[in-house]
Amino acid sequence: MFTGIVTGLGTVREVTPLGAGSDMRLVIATPVGLSAWADTAAIPPGASIACSGCCLTAIALGPDWFAVTASAETLSKTTLGRWRVGTRVNLERPLRVGDELGGHIVAGHVDGLGEVVSAAPDHGSTRWRIMVPAALARYIAPKGSVAVDGVSLTVNEVDATTFGVNIIPHTEAVTGFATLRPGDAVNIEIDTLARYVARLQELS
Repeated sequence: MFTGIVTGLGTVREVTPLGAGSDMRLVIATPVGLSAWADTAAIPPGASIACSGCCLTAIALGPDWFAVTASAETLSKTTLGRWRVGTRVNLERPLRVGDELGGHIVAGHVDGLGEVVSAAPDHGSTRWRIMVPAALARYIAPKGSVAVDGVSLTVNEVDATTFGVNIIPHTEAVTGFATLRPGDAVNIEIDTLARYVARLQELS
């Protein structure tokens, strides 16, 4: 489990196709100078790391990097299939019992892809509008939570298949929002609570 509070920006260092190109091995360089990533080699192999909202298993690690394998299913359902050398990646280690829950409960299981529609200045922050498939839009509610590329955000408004969030300068500086542009795809994970409430309504 994660909280959607990004602790560092990584960078894709290597991309190696596997299984005739169906799967992919990724080597991700970790940020320098941040305590959460001071010694990546100390993270045990098999540990989970959220990479732009996608929970991946670290299969090899070094002082400033880790490697993961992404299956064909993961590549088809997330933005990982579009990653190239130099792609910036939002990173988060799993939540430990007793840690501060600063965002909301995030599983790292991407529900689908969204598309950035627009980003416009809104006083001291930036208002982002993101379009999602109708099957996901029904789970997104005003003042509810949503994870966009692994970032826990509060929904401002929902209109059919689009929703809006505000990104403050700090969040933009420490996540991949600084490099996102209209038309870019993003990983979306809906709030687990919303999923179960909707399911209970279907059964009632």
